[in-house]
Amino acid sequence: MEDYCITYNDWKPEEQKLREALCTLGNGYFATRGAAEESSNDAHNYPGTYLAGGFNRATTEISGKRIENEDFVNFPNWLCLNFRPEGGEWMDLNQFKVHEYTQSLDMKKGLLIRAFRVEDSQGRCTHIQSRRLVSMHDMHLAGIEWQLTAENWSRDIELYTALDGTVTNAGVERYADLESQHLEPLNTREVDDESLLLMVRTRQSKYAVALGARTCIYHQNSKIDTLKETHQREGYIDQKHRFKLTQGEPYVIEKMVALYTSRDRASAEPSLEVCKDLKRMGRFKKIWLPHINAWEKLWRRADIGVIDGDKTQELLRLHIFHILQTVSLHSIGLDVGVPSRGLHGEAYRGHIFWDEIYIFPFLNLRFPEITYALLMYRYHRLDEARYAARQAGYKGAMFPWQSGSNGREESQEMHLNPKSGRWKPDDTHLQRHVNAAIAYNIWNYYQATDDIAFLSNFGAEMFFSIASFWASRVTYDEARDLYEIHGVVGPDEYHTSYPDSEKLGLNNNAYTNVMVAWLMQKALHIKDRIQKSRVRELMNDLNIDQQELSLWEAISKKMFVPFGENNLILQFDGYEDLKEFPWEAYRKKYDNIQRLDRVLESENDSPNRYKASKQADVLMLFYLFNLEQLKEIFRNLGHDFTQEMMERNIEYYKARTSHGSTLSRFVFSWILYKYDKKTAWQNFEKLLISDFEDIQGGTTEEGIHLGAMAGSLDLIQRVFTGIEVTEEALWIKPDLPEHVQKINLQIKYRHHWIAISVDHDKLRIAFEEGYSNKVNIGVLDQIHTFSQGEVRTFDMSGR
Repeated sequence: MEDYCITYNDWKPEEQKLREALCTLGNGYFATRGAAEESSNDAHNYPGTYLAGGFNRATTEISGKRIENEDFVNFPNWLCLNFRPEGGEWMDLNQFKVHEYTQSLDMKKGLLIRAFRVEDSQGRCTHIQSRRLVSMHDMHLAGIEWQLTAENWSRDIELYTALDGTVTNAGVERYADLESQHLEPLNTREVDDESLLLMVRTRQSKYAVALGARTCIYHQNSKIDTLKETHQREGYIDQKHRFKLTQGEPYVIEKMVALYTSRDRASAEPSLEVCKDLKRMGRFKKIWLPHINAWEKLWRRADIGVIDGDKTQELLRLHIFHILQTVSLHSIGLDVGVPSRGLHGEAYRGHIFWDEIYIFPFLNLRFPEITYALLMYRYHRLDEARYAARQAGYKGAMFPWQSGSNGREESQEMHLNPKSGRWKPDDTHLQRHVNAAIAYNIWNYYQATDDIAFLSNFGAEMFFSIASFWASRVTYDEARDLYEIHGVVGPDEYHTSYPDSEKLGLNNNAYTNVMVAWLMQKALHIKDRIQKSRVRELMNDLNIDQQELSLWEAISKKMFVPFGENNLILQFDGYEDLKEFPWEAYRKKYDNIQRLDRVLESENDSPNRYKASKQADVLMLFYLFNLEQLKEIFRNLGHDFTQEMMERNIEYYKARTSHGSTLSRFVFSWILYKYDKKTAWQNFEKLLISDFEDIQGGTTEEGIHLGAMAGSLDLIQRVFTGIEVTEEALWIKPDLPEHVQKINLQIKYRHHWIAISVDHDKLRIAFEEGYSNKVNIGVLDQIHTFSQGEVRTFDMSGR
């Protein structure tokens, strides 16, 4: 690895699908996996192209039931490029001798580079160097450049280039029994002597996509004439170029690609736009230079510099890179959410969960305009959330656990356990805490940006609608004189019902209850923050009266929180009655018990019977709120909360968590950091490599884990650097691990750009520019007023 580059120096077919996911190139509009151009879908390769918001619904019969799923569609493969000597074999790295192979992901420039030497069965050696990009400057363009040199032979060759719309969704093995045909062909044609056009449409959502490719061959910087043959069949078009290859002479092949859809703005019709771009785009270098400039601008805002003498820097930049390929400035006009597995594969069907809660902190302080667009994705689906609440018998808005095209609940009804091979009902849709997460994201976006216009016009409407839902969802317990929430599932996910009960859901999940109490407190705060006229409009539009506002107030102060002995916050009512899980016995029995739910189901058992969690549940509260905030929340609920209580709960649940989610390591690293830095750092190191080394054993190749990637960045900025946004100021309270020598970053706080550099001896803060000449920045325990252009250095050596 180099600072901005991931390099593989060998050809390992068995690792190719993982490398494809990690070497994906994208621009927030579409992304293509890092599959070799000459490859096709087989045991070791899976070319895949995904469009932001590119969903389609299909029905499959499973266990006698017709199940409809909305899938993230694998769109046509535009990579197809290969060659063979006349009468010889098409290049195949699995069949040829591979003498040299290097593959590099240049994250600074957004390029995928391959250089390799191969030998066919006739002893002919060929060297190929390729560069590939998906343009960050123009979201519709992509390109491939090959430099091909015959090292010990001269002969006529055949070059193959194609657009393949016959692809299916086959990137996740456990979905193999589900309907995978999502595309229907519309049109193929030869645009001109060098250019091909393919049009397809999704079968249910009627999402039309046009792809065009222009392929040209150059020798000594001049385009050469070739003999061409074009072949077409339904959903597929290819072109074969024949020309003479001279030994030792490099030939440059450029495949320039344009992609448009029926949902694009400022677009006449997809195929017309594609043809226009094919004529205008010029050579590879013409789109390469503005693409590199676009990435340079992004890195100036996004980079986090970490010096620790290890590979932390490169992995952090890998995480930044994939976030900005999934959601970029191009996302602003697309009406899309942020898929938890990126635009990198088909896992989780491209759905939008609550991972925003981990991703937004990074975006809020660098690209708040992207956060705004992603929050508007939720706002545009507010009516669907209201309908879902009404159908369930509640008021307000009930956002889905899994969201896709229109905001309905997309959680699958049946889930395949790959260990047992059985299909089982999936009950995780009862994770209603996603509603609280959306409210939390609204508030924290406002905190970071001071965007009162968004809060008044859109944020408050969502926030009040969510509060109204919970007000209608709670149950009042007269004996306790407290409010309760029944029939939900917490973040843990392993516990979806009580042992041997056929009734779904649990009562009084502590995380959900506390979040609802906080939400009610903040809803009343927002009511006092925005204009009174806007409050009157919202109360009228949302049918909220003074009686309901009084209920919000009561819930914020009288929400039940289940406690056990020694001030242990119980994960839910009845948690103390569950059995202790035999962790050591199962660790000896199985190599990996991270996915304990699958292990137990294969044994006809269930985690519902045990004190065993997939990931942080109660402990999520300690990630979202600092100690002082928790003291205030619990004080409003009539409870004391102390550092000792926090540590006791952390120790208890740490011993009962399997880390079945990549997010779990992140949360544990965060919450352990203040009092167990060694274990926290170990979790941080696991988090850094979780996708790069695919520690879950085959999940990364189905799509990267965007929440975990963003979490690693958030740990750097909010834990190690100590950045905290509050209403009165931006606070910086560094607490560097001993492994880290220095951190450099810049953030955007309420329209002000602030550069921060910190090591173990000093903290340097520069107020670089902003919309006003003053900004309040708190350092350690004192607020300082900075003037624009001012730089100050603070002594950290005595801490």
